Amino acid sequence: MSNYKRGTNCLHAGYVPESGEPRNIPIIQSTTFRYGTSEAMGKLFDLEAEGYFYTRLQNPTSDRVAAKICALEGGTAAMLTSSGQAANFFAIFNICSAGDHVVASAAIYGGTFNLFAVTMKRMGIQFTFVDPNCSQEELEAAFRPETKAVFGETIANPALTVLDIEKFAKAAHAHGVPLIIDNTFPTPINCRPFEWGADIVTHSTTKYMDGHANQVGGAIVDSGNFDWTKYPDKFPGLCTPDESYHGVTYTERFGLGGAFITKATVQLMRDFGSTPAPMNAYLLNVGLETLHLRMPQHCANALAVAQFVKDHPKVAWVTYPGLEGDKNYETAQKYMPNGTCGVVTFGVKGGRKAAETFMAGLKLASIATHVADAKTCVLHPASATHRQMSDAELEAAGVSPDLIRLSVGIEDVNDLIADLAQALETV
Repeated sequence: MSNYKRGTNCLHAGYVPESGEPRNIPIIQSTTFRYGTSEAMGKLFDLEAEGYFYTRLQNPTSDRVAAKICALEGGTAAMLTSSGQAANFFAIFNICSAGDHVVASAAIYGGTFNLFAVTMKRMGIQFTFVDPNCSQEELEAAFRPETKAVFGETIANPALTVLDIEKFAKAAHAHGVPLIIDNTFPTPINCRPFEWGADIVTHSTTKYMDGHANQVGGAIVDSGNFDWTKYPDKFPGLCTPDESYHGVTYTERFGLGGAFITKATVQLMRDFGSTPAPMNAYLLNVGLETLHLRMPQHCANALAVAQFVKDHPKVAWVTYPGLEGDKNYETAQKYMPNGTCGVVTFGVKGGRKAAETFMAGLKLASIATHVADAKTCVLHPASATHRQMSDAELEAAGVSPDLIRLSVGIEDVNDLIADLAQALETV
């Protein structure tokens, strides 16, 4: 369905029912699948045949939804995971092991920063964090001989820094490594990183793709563009035989378009089991069917809110990449000319205490750790999602102590602005 527009693919990609089959993607709520002979099942274990035998690795419901996301991003293969954290972990760990190194933007979600800087560091994988607005020379200086990937977020959560994808892709490819982009905030409706040089895309599908806080999930999509075989010494897991599958070499058996996702599925999902429930995949698909309608409304509402708080006397500053004059505006116009996301950040005059007073005064918006939902929600990251970071790390990530992250929903924008106005009066 690559010839269809994104809105059509939101509804139809990934699953085409035959005559008499259910029109909606069916929920295959089964752990196991029956086969007539041991030989038939054996071919699955040897990766010689396609099919399903245990939902910890793959499930038809999940695969059909993954195929839809793959079509939306313009990739060659995709998989679902149990969360966005699992997706980012798998994307890195699929090509990195102890002793390896990754260059990452410093402006990323706090949970991802902790995954990289603490947990994966304990696994022997080192990360160098760079300012996303660094010069090409500063970016080049971050690479090492053992560097295996570059990672960034299209729009950073919650700093809202817009990554210069082409700059980071150019540096990654010059060093023979892929660029991995978390595209959660803009979604493929507003940005398709593969068109700008990214090689792997990840998502927290918990956010806009679901859109209704119904399920936690993640996704990984491969562009099929990165040639792992040019660097067999850097990526032995993809380019040399895997003895756990009778010596299969993924790039030889599945080609550049399928090697990365196949390995992540049959190795990492097999061993870590971060699989989504079929019901969660089904709920995700329900959200995907309206993604192309919701994203423009999120962006329109967020722009109106950003314009309101920018002019309010009790607001110290505001950041929204879709707001003309914002430091990220020009980069956002390059990569996302039709809209960015529905998240606005700002600071209330009076610092941390004023921020807490303001949030307590909100009536329509909910204080929640969630973001990118149909319903408006608000968070103080320094005391929640980013509380594990030091002041220096907060500054590097673009998160000031007074920062309020407002995830603007799709309610009537006049009601949203009225709620903000009355809450600001309490400060």
